[in-house]
Amino acid sequence: MSPLPPGSRIGILGGGQLGRMLAMAAAELGFDAHIYTPEADSPAARVAANAVVGSYEDAEGLTRFAAGVDAVTFEFENVPLEALATCAAQAPVRPSARSLEFTQDRLIEKQFVRGLGLETAPFADVSAATDVTAALAALGTPAILKTRRLGYDGKGQVRIGAPGEAAAALSALGGAPAILEGFVSFERELSVLAGRAEDGSFAPFAVTENVHADGILRRSKAPAAVSAEIASEALEAAKRIANGLGHIGVLAVEFFLEADGRLRVNEIAPRVHNSGHWTQDAGAVSQFEQHIRAVAGWPLVPPTPPVKPVVMLNLIGDDATDWRALAAQPTARLHLYGKRAHRPGRKMGHLTLINLQADPS
Repeated sequence: MSPLPPGSRIGILGGGQLGRMLAMAAAELGFDAHIYTPEADSPAARVAANAVVGSYEDAEGLTRFAAGVDAVTFEFENVPLEALATCAAQAPVRPSARSLEFTQDRLIEKQFVRGLGLETAPFADVSAATDVTAALAALGTPAILKTRRLGYDGKGQVRIGAPGEAAAALSALGGAPAILEGFVSFERELSVLAGRAEDGSFAPFAVTENVHADGILRRSKAPAAVSAEIASEALEAAKRIANGLGHIGVLAVEFFLEADGRLRVNEIAPRVHNSGHWTQDAGAVSQFEQHIRAVAGWPLVPPTPPVKPVVMLNLIGDDATDWRALAAQPTARLHLYGKRAHRPGRKMGHLTLINLQADPS
C-alpha cells in the first residue's frame, strides 16, 4: 500500500479510550478518524471526524464503513475475525487478521510463542471438563484456570489452590474452553511496546515495569529497573513475535521476570496498550502516533528512552473524581477518557508523572 496522504480517512474498530487516543493522534497527523462501535456516545466517537454505531456481526454495516475509509485498524483484540475479513474486502486492514487469530485464543498464542523458541508459563489445554484432572497432574497446584477467549483485566480466570477446587473453577468459568497455567513466581512484570512497519522496520520503546492489583494494571514505570541483558532479551523477544505475526502497527508483549533472570512471555496484545501510555508525555513519539504511522504506511519514528524515570498511574473508578488535585501537580500530565459513568474497576484516565528527580513510591 502506498503511504496515505494527509486528509485520508482511517477507520478504527472500537470506541473506547484506546480508540479515542488513536483518533486524536490521527487528527494531529492530518487524518480523519472514523469510529465503528456498538456503543452509542463512546469516548472515541466524541473526538473523531465521524462515528458509526453498529454491531460487529453486521456485515452490511461493516462493508459500508470500510468502503468509506482508506485503511482500517482496531483498538482491542476481541473484534471477530469475520468482521476484519469483511473490512479487508474493502480497505487494507492493519494489523491483519493473523495478529488477532494468534492472540485471541490463549492456547494458540502460547503455542505460537513456544514455536518461536520463547518461554512461557507451563500450560495445558482444558478444552473439556475431563481434561482438568490430567492438566493438574502435569502442572500441579497452585495453578490458574483461564478461559481461552475474551479474558481481560483479570476476568475469565480462577486460581486453583488444590486439586479439589477444580470443579468449582470450571463452574466459575461456565464450562468455557480453557487453558491451565502453572504458577510462576515472578520478581517483576515487564512489557515491551513496539511499532513494526510494512517493510519490517521495528521500533521498540523502553522496557516498562508494571504493577497489577486485582488483575488491573495500576502503575507503569519506564525504563524498567532491569539489567541491559534482560532488556535486550525482552526487546529481541518482542521483535521475534512481531515478525512472526507479520504485524503492522504497535503491539505489546507482557513478560514475567523470575528471580533467577528467566524471562517468560505472559501475553501479547496486538494493539496499543495501557502500559505504553507514558509515551504520550515522555518520548519522541507516542505509541498512538506510531501506530497511526504504521497503519498509514508512514515511516516510524525511532523512539528515545526517557531521560529520567517516568511513571504512569491508572485512574480506576473514583480515582478520577479528584481531578482538581491531580491536575494541580506541577510534574503531572492528566489524561481523562470522557467516560460518563464511574464504576469500580473501570479505567477512567491516567496520570503521567514526568521530570522526576527520583522514582516515586
